[in-house]
Amino acid sequence: MIADRTERVLGRVLLILALVLTVIPLVNMISAALQPADVNPTGLAWPSDPQWGNFVRAFETGHVWELMGSSLFIVLGVVPVSLLIATLAGYALGGLRVRGGRGVLIFMVLGLTIPFEALIIPLYYQAQALGTLNSQWAVIFPLIGLFMPFGVFWMRAHFVNVPPELAEAARVDGAGLWQEFRRIQLPLAMPAVSALGILLFLWTWNQFLLPVVLIDDPLKRTAAGALTFFQGQYSLSIPLLNAGALIIITPAIIVFLVFQRQFIRALLRGAVKG
Repeated sequence: MIADRTERVLGRVLLILALVLTVIPLVNMISAALQPADVNPTGLAWPSDPQWGNFVRAFETGHVWELMGSSLFIVLGVVPVSLLIATLAGYALGGLRVRGGRGVLIFMVLGLTIPFEALIIPLYYQAQALGTLNSQWAVIFPLIGLFMPFGVFWMRAHFVNVPPELAEAARVDGAGLWQEFRRIQLPLAMPAVSALGILLFLWTWNQFLLPVVLIDDPLKRTAAGALTFFQGQYSLSIPLLNAGALIIITPAIIVFLVFQRQFIRALLRGAVKG
């Protein structure tokens, strides 16, 4: 009983500490964004006269609508395709247990160890050869491939824990492979698919390095990659830089808050076991 109580107290303390460490930088950015544009904020101090117009100015002069549209185009090009391929491959490796699946899984796990930075130069020359350089496709195609190791591993971890009796019962009833996947396996996998979709959205929306290297036009990059564009415009105005950064991260925060229940449900159902 004492150990259980100690673990609960320690867990709550760690959660509170993590919350504080997460919220303080965000509050600091908000307070800095509300300072007058010609002031260099130092430390965490709420302004006596908040300048909410900084957000309007950053939104209008920072071409936020164009940046949001470019980010949305990249997200729509990456997330649905990645989810489809990862789900089918995860089902093949975890549900069907195809021959050679263990070797493919090891290959995928090795892919998780490769950092993006090590692939920048090869990706640059490949995009140049394909004619996609300086367009959103130069980011979409590499991200689909780079997200595959984690996506396949995530979905395989779900399907490997589905009781095989369900598939056997479906086949006894005359269901084919596609009917079994669509009517039984896919509905059971929706929490894992939803959680993976949230992660892919956040990673794509916050992608910084690839758009900066592969796309010259700032308005064709992701919103996070366009931070350099904000820095170029407002390099001397810390409040406007913070206002622009807050506008850019707002969609990611909203998506996570809206779908956090699905994400937690996937974790509780063992989407990361296996």
